[in-house]
Amino acid sequence: MRDDVTLVEIAALLAVAQDHAFGQPPGAQLRATVLGQRLATAAGTDPTEHAITWWASTLRFLGCTGHAFDMAVVFGDEIELRARALRADFANPFEVMRLMVSHAGPGLSGVGRFRSVFSVLAGGRRAAELNFRAACEVADVFAVRLGLDEPVRAALAATFERWNGRGLPAGSKGVVIPRPMRIVQLAGELEVLARVEGIARALEIIKSRRGRAYDPDLADLVLAEAAGWWDGLEPVDSWDAALAVAPPSTPLSDAGAHEALLVLADFADLKSPWTAGHSRAVAALALAACGPTAQAAALLHDLGRVAVPNTIWDKPGALTRDERDRAEAHALVTDQLLRRVSYTATLAGAACGAHERVDGSGYHRRLGGAHLDDAQRIIAAADCYQAMTSDRPYRAAYAPEDAAVELRAMSAAGRLDGEAVERVLAAAGHRRVARPPLPAGLTAREAEVLRLLAFGLTTRQVADRLVISAKTADHHVQHIYTKIGVSTRGAAALFAIEQGILPARA
Repeated sequence: MRDDVTLVEIAALLAVAQDHAFGQPPGAQLRATVLGQRLATAAGTDPTEHAITWWASTLRFLGCTGHAFDMAVVFGDEIELRARALRADFANPFEVMRLMVSHAGPGLSGVGRFRSVFSVLAGGRRAAELNFRAACEVADVFAVRLGLDEPVRAALAATFERWNGRGLPAGSKGVVIPRPMRIVQLAGELEVLARVEGIARALEIIKSRRGRAYDPDLADLVLAEAAGWWDGLEPVDSWDAALAVAPPSTPLSDAGAHEALLVLADFADLKSPWTAGHSRAVAALALAACGPTAQAAALLHDLGRVAVPNTIWDKPGALTRDERDRAEAHALVTDQLLRRVSYTATLAGAACGAHERVDGSGYHRRLGGAHLDDAQRIIAAADCYQAMTSDRPYRAAYAPEDAAVELRAMSAAGRLDGEAVERVLAAAGHRRVARPPLPAGLTAREAEVLRLLAFGLTTRQVADRLVISAKTADHHVQHIYTKIGVSTRGAAALFAIEQGILPARA
């Protein structure tokens, strides 16, 4: 049995994920959603238009991962660029071009920088149209898969249009832009400007953009009432506030919940061409090796990737220490995102164990084997195998046979669980070995001695149980201690627990 989950909760979760993709504090887009509902009420919208405004606001940048790679190629850190763009006047083509030119050719100087700037200028509006069209098309596909209707899709298609017709990609103008999106644009930029500049300055900027970026009638309502809205909204929890004003939403069916997980997986993986389809492939292995709960968790294991710029994910060489820290932080973001909804919270532990290792060398919590359950061990092995057999910017894909050898080597070194590795390899079509390799190079006899030590037997009792001399038993104990890097029975017992080589005691 799974916890119920609604489409409203999935949309709110995606809103927070979009915050990370735009370098905004978690909850910013949901706060904008509440402001949008205030503005919709002031504008006299009917219940249907009110609901469309809510969906369009929470999912405003749903297609953002669809063009992240292309943005990063030209402008570098796409998250930094997006954070700056949220405050820009997109109804002013000169301001937009200035923003683009200032970020062109990241890390270049001289001729290289000049060529990048020239390329941006030469591409001009046409290149920008293609970029934003990609975001709109991806958002539309996701919206269809989530079961959202045509009016919501029409609003999302106009995300980057502006009142004066200077927006993108279609150059739609005035009332041709659906009113829900006109509300969403104004409320979203009000949230950013008020948070960064203060409400007084935010209203000055909105007044200066009235009739160009914004519907003048809606701008007048904001100028008259937004100060009170902001004062009332600042102290409240944006998640609770946004869900309190959400449209009615019934629990998703099993099929609907599964599709929502697939959308979350694809939303994360689409960020880089190197990871497209990764979560689905890991989930397929996890399903075959462990079952449907592991499959569901595996679909979500990389959701936090959206918080890390493509300059890191797509780097062709080794990451620096600072870059590794940023990359590893995605597991923490995944954990935080999933725990916002009761249904995904039940999957968070397994999902966030994908990058943990049995010997405690993984991330983000550095859990050892004693704290990793079957699903976590399986997903970790499946994630490694799928990554190995896929191209990455810094290496070509391993052949399946080579990946199997490498995975078993990680098991022998104590990083992955041996049984989990064999189950994943079997799921991937490899022949299962009769006995998984033991960690730290332990022999079968040494593993047997280690189990007895862990159960509290003395060296003499081990010798008696195995019908060997006390001297031989002591040699085994010393070899074990050397191989696993400990000097006490207690530490050896903990190693046995963490590595999963302790069977139930008879």
